[in-house]
Amino acid sequence: MTYESEEYSTSLPPNEEDSEVLTADEQSAVEEFLSGDTDLLETEDDVKYYKDSTYEIVSKVAYLIGVPKKIFENEHTPPKIEVYEKFEVNKTARIVRNLCRIRTAIERNFKHINDLMRLPSVTSSVLDYLPTDGIRQLADDGISLNFRSSVKLSQHIVDINRLISDRVNNCKNLFPTWLNWQYLKNIFVMPNGLTDAGTKAAANLYFPNISYYPYQMYINWQPKNEGNILYSDKKFVTLLYRWNNDEFLDYSKVSDAGSYVKGNIYDFISEAGKVVVVVDCENSDPYKLSAVLKNLDYTYTSKISSIILFDDVHTATAWRILDEVTDIPVEHMMIDRVKQSKSLVDITLTARTCTEFYRNNVDSFIIVSSDSDYWGLITSLPDAHFLVMIEHENCGPDLKNALENAGIFYCYIDDFYSGNAEDLKLIALMKEMYRYIGERVQLNINEMYEEALIATRVEMTYAEKKQFFDKHIRTVKLDIDDDGSVRLRLKM
Repeated sequence: MTYESEEYSTSLPPNEEDSEVLTADEQSAVEEFLSGDTDLLETEDDVKYYKDSTYEIVSKVAYLIGVPKKIFENEHTPPKIEVYEKFEVNKTARIVRNLCRIRTAIERNFKHINDLMRLPSVTSSVLDYLPTDGIRQLADDGISLNFRSSVKLSQHIVDINRLISDRVNNCKNLFPTWLNWQYLKNIFVMPNGLTDAGTKAAANLYFPNISYYPYQMYINWQPKNEGNILYSDKKFVTLLYRWNNDEFLDYSKVSDAGSYVKGNIYDFISEAGKVVVVVDCENSDPYKLSAVLKNLDYTYTSKISSIILFDDVHTATAWRILDEVTDIPVEHMMIDRVKQSKSLVDITLTARTCTEFYRNNVDSFIIVSSDSDYWGLITSLPDAHFLVMIEHENCGPDLKNALENAGIFYCYIDDFYSGNAEDLKLIALMKEMYRYIGERVQLNINEMYEEALIATRVEMTYAEKKQFFDKHIRTVKLDIDDDGSVRLRLKM
């Protein structure tokens, strides 16, 4: 990138190392935060209310709004360096980050830069206030920003706002589908930011409240002392929805089971001779169990011999593809019904568990079910070891009291981070829709074409037929009405 005027032109300094080059104000903000002299430190409420939160969302947001890499590198700050490194090689994310960094730098130093640009020529001193590595990366990514003394500095902010507005939607796929993208997108888009009035209003809001902005980086919000809004996923998403007069309640998407729960599971597996997981598919959720398996250390889960699913025809079809999201061997038992109104899952699970214990030398079982009927199984095998995984809403107090009195550890599968269970949901939905299409839609394009030729008595050579097919039929599109009805549309 080059800063130009009619009288003077100066290029960027020679390429430096790949490490991020901080401007003076960025360095000052980093030092202020790391020294503890900031309003963004954690509070007692943060520790209390956002315990066991994840940091995936806040790390991604921190990267995109331009939080300095040094913050990511500090082990005591929320943003995780692995997210930074992953996004740094993603062109889409990198462009938005650098645009946001430059916009913030201009906002912070508007007067200094503006005064320099009023001089007869734009001097290299302008570069002291801007992130040169970000400017260079943008140029490498195909975006050249030209600062000219003949153009007002506010117009350059307008140009950057336009680029951010045009490109931020490209980052939608970097976030999970459960997160309201419109809410998140709004924090990147300066209100009325394509006008001088909008940029001035944003500056008037930003400067007096700069200490409230996350790591002093500009975002679109109504600033107030919320502490570090990027303290954790749980805190940020809760606030994000609140800013939009909405409420976020699915905290399993932004928090994980704590070290106490995981530690007990790891101890149970470590002390076992042979472990098998038995799952009552009628009384469990495949997506929640998938979350459990994804969030446990593979060092321990690799010691599990198998997962046995006891399934019924009336349960979720996602159980049939659980083996696609875990390396643990999965045995899927579909239990037929003798009487249609009576499931045989519980008795089959009980019988198979006894067989595993007496015949296959399995000494430890993880039961995944909220059904209290399995207390009979547990008490009938006093020499076996049990750990029970239940769900908050589906397990009554009687079973929990019995387990506690017997010294048997139980945990809630709802408490595990479920934000990364999207792949199982996607696979399940796609397979079910392909099944539906296969059963309902029977259309052969070649047969349709031949019947149309016969009905219309249109004569074509082989070459004409192929050309017509490629031009008008191979390009067939789907039109979907608001009510979900589908219609094929041929290109004319």
